[in-house]
Amino acid sequence: MRMIWFGLFCGLTTLVAAQEVTPSKRVYENHLTRIEKPSPLLADYPEFFEPIVEEAHFEAPAIVDDAAADLHVRAWRFSYNARGIIEMPNHLRAKETAVIMVHPWAIDDAWGWKSPEPNGVADFCTPRKNELAAKHTQRVIDPFLKRMRGHAAFVMYSLPGPADAIRTQVYRSFTKTPTAAERTAGEKELRHTLAAYKYQGEPLPDRMTLSSDQPVRDYFQQFPGLDATARYNGDGFWKLPIPVSTSVSVDPNDVVIYDAEGYAPLRDFLKANGVRHVLLTGYATDMCYCRTTAGYENLSKDFNVFLVADASLATFPSNTTPRFAVNASISFAALNQLITQVLWVELAAGKE
Repeated sequence: MRMIWFGLFCGLTTLVAAQEVTPSKRVYENHLTRIEKPSPLLADYPEFFEPIVEEAHFEAPAIVDDAAADLHVRAWRFSYNARGIIEMPNHLRAKETAVIMVHPWAIDDAWGWKSPEPNGVADFCTPRKNELAAKHTQRVIDPFLKRMRGHAAFVMYSLPGPADAIRTQVYRSFTKTPTAAERTAGEKELRHTLAAYKYQGEPLPDRMTLSSDQPVRDYFQQFPGLDATARYNGDGFWKLPIPVSTSVSVDPNDVVIYDAEGYAPLRDFLKANGVRHVLLTGYATDMCYCRTTAGYENLSKDFNVFLVADASLATFPSNTTPRFAVNASISFAALNQLITQVLWVELAAGKE
């Protein structure tokens, strides 16, 4: 009960603060107009995303309304208190917008970083699921990045690990833009490093010792549903320099974000370059997309973030399709995030 009253108090305090108009603020008129016969949301790629269907939809005024806007992003969120989905237009300046792809790991592709055999796991955790994610990248995300490149301030990718000596020769980072010669040498070294690793781990346990009192606990302790440690992946697998997936058409001006450097360098880089808005794509909706360095839990503290929901996939254990998992993850995120989709992001020469 104390937490409920504390939440209500904070909410009221925030509301009062928002109504105090200063030269850098505006009063937002939260007028909700019922949308009759609303269409399902995120229905453009049903192979990857189960469309979102809700009875009540409302139209609201623009939240982001930049002068001289040339990027129009229709978005929505869900509110239990409003009893439905709230849709609104938004008008952004493209040059103040970064497009970020979270964790486009080059697993099981031409770079040579592979799922260890016979039971190792990485990214979407099986070669078959990784293949499906690569197909999604090719069909949905890469065309979107190509469309935004040259208009947005940056196209960026986040990857695990530090800004190591190999990858900073291959990709532009916050502090360095490699030359063509450096890229060629770096790519050669990267391929050699990945090819030299022995992608081999242990087989599944064929025998376990279970107690008579708690055999279920003992069983899962010895045979968990996800074990990505050296046991199945081999020692050193996660220390390898992970490249950007070959399903992405990387441009020399695209920037790589390294998770191990932390959020502050990313925040400072974006702000130093005048970025105010972020269109977020990538993987996995239920994990890295929200909680890693370039995840929306960090970025939402400092930028106007739009989750490009059909340009993301959630992990999908126990299923052959990610459709329902990504639907659930985005539906939950929509409580406190603005959601858009690829075809709702439009470049134009001024406001609609």
